[in-house]
Amino acid sequence: MTRNAHVALVTCFNEDETINYEATCAQARRQVAAGNDLMVCGTNGDFSALTHEEKIKLTEVVSEEVGGRVKVIVNVGCPGTFETLQLARAVDGLGLHGIAIIAPYFISCTQDGLIRHFSTVADAVKTPVYLYDIPARTQNHIEPATAKVLAQHGNIAGIKDSGGSTETVLEYLEVGREVGNFDVYCAPDHLVLWGLEQGCAGVVSGLGNVAPETLAQIIRGFNEGDMEAAKAAQENFAGLRKDLYALGFPPAMVKRALCMNDPSVGLSRQPALLPNDEQDAKIVEILKARNLYTRDA
Repeated sequence: MTRNAHVALVTCFNEDETINYEATCAQARRQVAAGNDLMVCGTNGDFSALTHEEKIKLTEVVSEEVGGRVKVIVNVGCPGTFETLQLARAVDGLGLHGIAIIAPYFISCTQDGLIRHFSTVADAVKTPVYLYDIPARTQNHIEPATAKVLAQHGNIAGIKDSGGSTETVLEYLEVGREVGNFDVYCAPDHLVLWGLEQGCAGVVSGLGNVAPETLAQIIRGFNEGDMEAAKAAQENFAGLRKDLYALGFPPAMVKRALCMNDPSVGLSRQPALLPNDEQDAKIVEILKARNLYTRDA
């Protein structure tokens, strides 16, 4: 099986906090050029700050921009099942590779409640559904036993694990082996190669926004059996992650790093991170140290 990487594409904003669709499409083209697939409206795409209508338009615009050249997954997860269902139906039929559903947030759910939530949406759409587990943000964890129940649904194709626990990833992979046709995507950027070696179908990366070619090198090296190249790229990628994320909230650091190279990326909607000269200078130094700073080119 050929592995792949989806980059959780940033959403670019104008100064008045409206979406800059042109700049977002430019970022999508950048990922396509590197050979990466896309995830729209993910954590790095500021999905929680987007309106229902914006999520639909953003999905349409990006899908049209890439024109089927790469696979596109969109996250439609909302706190409630009703709105999640509405959004999923709105993007169903856009030729997407998959519809991801982040676990409900703010609302505390039982595992039975999660099964009902995901099953209700998967019943209503034709596009394959991917579960999205990120308990640090949602406070709702999709237990492996729950994933096993959901994996037996005919339209649930896999799970995106953003929990950072290698034990949980291995348990999800065991679900895939037992049930079949249930792909596991590993998200933490320091675990890209590890996840592929364990049997993950691919990765979903936020840091790939900053270093798309490095991410693609990990995937390409693994797929071609060049483990030396894959390991070297992973070491570079993990080092970038460690340096950049030490400065603050990872999605905010990704956005600032991109903005240092291309101001059209813009800020995120408030109350997200505001520019800080000292922090920005450190980000520039990190980018320069890894030959990722292109502003002076």
